[in-house]
This record gives sequence, C-alpha cells and structure tokens, in this order.
Amino acid sequence: MPPVKKAIIIGGGPAGLAAAIRLKQYNGVDTTVYEIRPEPTTLGGAVNIPSNGLRLIHRLGLYEELCARGSSASQLTVHSMQGAVLADFDMAGWSRTKVGFGFMRVLRTDLVDVLLEATKQQNIPVHFGKRMELITEDDNGVKVTFSDGTTVSSDLLLGCDGIHSAVRSLHVDPAAKPVYSGISNMFAILPTSRLSGSNGAIPPALHATLTPEGLLGLMPCTASGDHLYWFYSREIPVPDGGINREGWEEFGKRAVDGFKQNVLEVIRSGTGSWLDLLRDIIRKTDTIKFYPIYKMPTTAAWSTKRCLLIGDAAHAMQPHAGQGTSMALEDVFLLSRLLEGSTGSLIELFRAYETIRRPRVEAIARLSSENGEIRKNASPIGFKVKEIAIGLGFWLYKLAGLQKWGIGMQQKEFVYDIMDEPLPSRSNDN
Repeated sequence: MPPVKKAIIIGGGPAGLAAAIRLKQYNGVDTTVYEIRPEPTTLGGAVNIPSNGLRLIHRLGLYEELCARGSSASQLTVHSMQGAVLADFDMAGWSRTKVGFGFMRVLRTDLVDVLLEATKQQNIPVHFGKRMELITEDDNGVKVTFSDGTTVSSDLLLGCDGIHSAVRSLHVDPAAKPVYSGISNMFAILPTSRLSGSNGAIPPALHATLTPEGLLGLMPCTASGDHLYWFYSREIPVPDGGINREGWEEFGKRAVDGFKQNVLEVIRSGTGSWLDLLRDIIRKTDTIKFYPIYKMPTTAAWSTKRCLLIGDAAHAMQPHAGQGTSMALEDVFLLSRLLEGSTGSLIELFRAYETIRRPRVEAIARLSSENGEIRKNASPIGFKVKEIAIGLGFWLYKLAGLQKWGIGMQQKEFVYDIMDEPLPSRSNDN
C-alpha cells in the first residue's frame, strides 16, 4: 500500500482535532477537518484527563497550554449526607510519581480552544458548517459529499464525530445504535464569585456527595479555581415520550425546570456545613443542562476499507471512569504508530488496530458501567449500607497501603501507555 498522504477528518471536537495534529505532526499526513456546526462550539461542561491522557497531550506539545487553563486538583473527597468525610485521598498520587503526570479537569471549550490554536499553528484547515451526506470508497481512495454540493477525496477518512456519528450511521455500521445507560446528568458551571462568604473558598478537590437518589459531584475546572463544575448524576427511566430526541428534550425541559426544588428536597435531611454549601451552590446556579448518558455496544464495527471511527464515534461509554477524552487520544496515537512505515493495506492496519485496541476499550467501558452503579436509587436502608460500605472500603484501602503498590482505584489505568503496546511490525516511536 502506498503511504497515506491525505486524510479527511469528520468532527471538530477533541478527537478530530487531536487526530489532525498528530497525523500531520508525526506522520506527515495532509489533514483537513470538517465540522457540522457553524462555529467552534462544544457540548458538555468539563472533562477529566487523567495521567494516561495528559502524557499524550504532552506528546502533542500542548501540555503547558492546557495546564494554564485547567485545574490539576486530584484529591478525591467523598462526603456523606451528614457531612462526614467517607474518603479522602489523592487519585493521581501513584501515577504522578510513576509517570510524571497527574490529573486535570478542564472546560471542554478550553480544551477545544487549545487544540484549535494548534491546528492554526500547523496550518491545518478546519472547515465549519459542513454537513456530510455521502461516503463512497474503493481501492484507490475515499470520497465525501457534503450538503452544499462540494466533494473531497483522500486516502483515509476518520470519523471523529461523536456518539451520534454520521460516518457510522451513513457508512461504517448503520445498524449500530447508541444504547441508553439508565443514568442521566444535570450539570452546570458556576463562578465561585457568586457563592456566599466562605463558601467561595472550596478546598481544591473532586468532591462527591452520596444521596439516596444519585451522586452530587463538585470540582474546580479552571487553573485559577474561579469556576466550579458540578453535576447530579442519577438513575432516570426512559421518558413517556420514548428515547427519541423529542422525548428526551421534553423530559429534559421538565427535569431542568423542577431540578432545584427536587434536588434540594433530596438533600433536605442532610446536615453540616458541607450540605449548606451544596444548597448555596444549587440556589445560585442560573443555567442547568440535562443530558441522558448513552453508550455504544462493544460489538459495533469500527472500520471499512478506508474509514476508521475514533473516540466516541466508535466506543462511547459512560463517563464514570473519567476516561472518554483519554480513550480518544489513545486511539489517535495507536493509529499514528501503525501508519508509520506501514506497507500493508488499510484493512490490515485496521485489523491490527482493533486487535490491540478493543480489549483496552472494553475494560474501561466495563469499569465505567460498574462505577455508574453507585448512582442508582437506594432505599433508606440500602443507602445507609452503601455509605458504610464505601467508607469502610476506602478506610481498608488506605490502611493496607494499596495505593503505593498501584493497586485498585484505577491506578493501573492511569499509568497505561498506548506507546508500549507491541505492534505487528514496529518502527521507531516518539
């Protein structure tokens, strides 16, 4: 196979922009990004990037720029409804020692801004307002037709267009559909300047509060700590209107309208200064967003002759392991390694890619689903048992000193390096 000289990238989010940068930077591929939205906007509030993802951001040459935007707080504090601390430990303590990178929580808009600036520096074209309508491919190349009548051709097409991927639904695997996880999120971004008195000085950590009907999370998402990202993750059944967009939109509107009253009622019995802080945060928040959490079946196809799905387009998972962005980055770097010096067909390359990648992706997807269980509704007795079990589990974990051995709490996942995966035929890696 002649070397890949040109790549079309569908999707201008973190996955697509990172792919464009890496393939041009390291593989010398002429990359162009096409995004359906008319401008650089992004869904979601803030994302976690643990050590495995930060190391890849560093290899893109963007670590310092991102550190200037995001919060590096990696302490996890779990609170009970009575304000007691059930757990308190540094999630990235072991991985920071082992690989030199810790943990980051950053606004998605900031992450996209940093990546977009890098595409400008490398003269990578990014086109907005490009709705894809047709993909055709043969042994010589792949062609994309857009709704405005324009067409582009290349050697390779990467579908980096998220869980509702048009590349997947139009071409790669039209039968594969996202599946509702049973968990939904309410989330918001709040300036700390809006909080009352000492409430504005929240300890820089990832704070989780267990409730009988879900999990309240709160954490800084900027380097200065001037903004907080908070969410309420809970079990929600499929709405009466069904799982189509209209059903969820109507349900989401009702849920957001009544959210403050409902969540304040859920934590009404909570006591202590921490619960008072949560009430203050909820009352001071103006704009709350709702989204149902979907995931892709692990059996979905990822590739055709010349098309490969990357990130959520291939393997969207529940966000409860905090690995979504890092999974996409790992995809990008593995593809880059396989392209370097490749002489076989893209079909062979994609087969090798999936052989290496699927076990890792499936393991993280299982972990994400397991972590989602804590968000499910519990009876009063069941909730109390849950609090006791979590507090006891963390206490035993610290007592046994398991973190210093890299055992449990995603420690092994944090230090994983996609560059260490053996390849069918290797060339030098950077």
